[in-house]
Amino acid sequence: MKCPYCSSTDLRVIDSRDVDDGIRRRRQCSACDSRFTTYERPQLGGFYVVKRDQRREEFSKDKLLSGLHKACEKRPLPAGAVDKLADDIEAELYGLGKAEIPSSTIGDMVMEKLWALDNIAYIRFASVYRKFADITALKEEVDNVLNRQGGPPASAQLSLLPDTRKVATLPKRRRSR
Repeated sequence: MKCPYCSSTDLRVIDSRDVDDGIRRRRQCSACDSRFTTYERPQLGGFYVVKRDQRREEFSKDKLLSGLHKACEKRPLPAGAVDKLADDIEAELYGLGKAEIPSSTIGDMVMEKLWALDNIAYIRFASVYRKFADITALKEEVDNVLNRQGGPPASAQLSLLPDTRKVATLPKRRRSR
């Protein structure tokens, strides 16, 4: 390992801590006294993704993250939600314990997770994943989202229209002295 500032290999570990899925280490360079953090995670035995045209390519979490970031771009999501989503999907895929996984299985997992996270991100991803032929197919999917039972709680999405429900007000209590 080299120092990111001066490229020296004379480093020492100042602090080590366990994190979610690995070890976090604070390091200090003996040459320039700079400090930096490294994360060590076990590299699980990889698997291959079987594409629609039967090609096989090694699974890439970066490729999964790229697709999720595009779908969730400019959406009001909590910080780290997309990364957590990718971590969850990756863990599920490794949990399957298969050497080859069809891309449709990964796409379905992403669709399911995005459905629970954000409807707009779901539609964005679906429009690419399902390759809608025309606007009618897209409209049908949007209608399915609107009519689907068991969707995300109302608080998960920002309201586009003002709330028109009347709020019941309680009578004011009198103070007794």
